[in-house]
Amino acid sequence: MPVPVLLAGRSVRLEPLAPHHTEALAEAGAEDRTTYAFTPVPHGLQASHEYIDRALADQAAGRSLAFAVVRASDGRVVGSTRFLELDYWQGPLVWPAVPGVPFGDPATAIPDAAEIGNTWLSPAAQGTGINTEAKLLMLRHAFETWGVRRISLRADARNGRSRAAMERLGFTCEGVRRAHSRGLDGAVRSTAFYSILDEEWPTVRSIIELRMSAAAPRRRRRRTLIPA
Repeated sequence: MPVPVLLAGRSVRLEPLAPHHTEALAEAGAEDRTTYAFTPVPHGLQASHEYIDRALADQAAGRSLAFAVVRASDGRVVGSTRFLELDYWQGPLVWPAVPGVPFGDPATAIPDAAEIGNTWLSPAAQGTGINTEAKLLMLRHAFETWGVRRISLRADARNGRSRAAMERLGFTCEGVRRAHSRGLDGAVRSTAFYSILDEEWPTVRSIIELRMSAAAPRRRRRRTLIPA
């Protein structure tokens, strides 16, 4: 499994998810929950404890690498995200392929492909640029440190907000898998799949950085207009 790592930017810090985040994660998940229609978000202290336990069990099994999303300005936990669907293509060719199993020492394995998912932010953090910078930090680590060939994302096909955000950041839609799985609301959902390839990363990185630069003055102006 990849070694847990701290990723830090100007507005957000991604800390390896750990039991000490339980209470703060519960507080973030307790805000207005109407924006969580398509994403599982823990509700309450016990649910947050179980959420972290499951994430760490998946991490120990080499299936994911989970983070607490921390707002840099005040150190407040505002959500969570993770790398998952880690895939390894090194070593001798084995057929049929066994996905998710690295060649050599699993403690030092570096994936060749991964997915970013299980992402949620509290309403107070949505639309503040935190999600964009968090994606940049994760993509930069995946492509420039791990050297992956592909990063994928997926969304409930009904989740127009998430899909529009992915497309604005330069992700390519690979299509929609119809009647793919059961949605959070119990309905059978279709799933939209998106990806970035390693040769596309420099262009996507430029798009994200330009969007962040353009958004920064607007956020500063909004803060200035808030009455004391």
